[in-house]
Amino acid sequence: MSSLSTLLLGLALGLRHATDPDHVVAMGTIVTRDHHVRRAVSTGMFWGIGHTMTVLAVGLLMLLGGVRVPERAAAAMELLVAAMLVTLGIVAVRSRRPAECGAERSRLPEKLLVSPLRPLVVGIVHGLAGSAATALLALATIPDARGALLYLLLFGLGTVLGMATITALLAMSLRWVGSRSARVPVWIARVSGSVSVGAGILVAVRVLVLR
Repeated sequence: MSSLSTLLLGLALGLRHATDPDHVVAMGTIVTRDHHVRRAVSTGMFWGIGHTMTVLAVGLLMLLGGVRVPERAAAAMELLVAAMLVTLGIVAVRSRRPAECGAERSRLPEKLLVSPLRPLVVGIVHGLAGSAATALLALATIPDARGALLYLLLFGLGTVLGMATITALLAMSLRWVGSRSARVPVWIARVSGSVSVGAGILVAVRVLVLR
């Protein structure tokens, strides 16, 4: 079994991974549309679960079959993340807050933005992009398969806990602001969407131009 320090490193990397700017921006576009703290925690947990699903799948392929993610595939996944950030941002800017219209009259983009499937899909996509590669590279330093699997599970637990905490803090902050001004949360949502679009463009430029 791997050393305790290596396993704790997996948990710490997972917690840190949740704070990556593109993760926070993507989740921010969802949380700014719904300030309910319990649902925000659920959103963060769904993201972490989706992310862990992908990391575990790739990690098992690496452990059992010696598979390595090709550079082109990694670049394609980064571009998918970029497209996702842009899409989330555009929907966030164009859609209205659910509280401003009846549930039965909510438009499809709004329903998609607050759907529990959205953070799950976002997490799955992020699982092969960015610093998640750090967790997978560390597998080479773990001598036994059981230790490596436990390491990946702890990394996943870290991402779930980290993102659940982040989304809860975002929701609580927005609720506090919203209790003092009805308009400020609307502008925060629009700014969050604009930042998401900009982040997506930057990711695409990094992959297509700088790599």
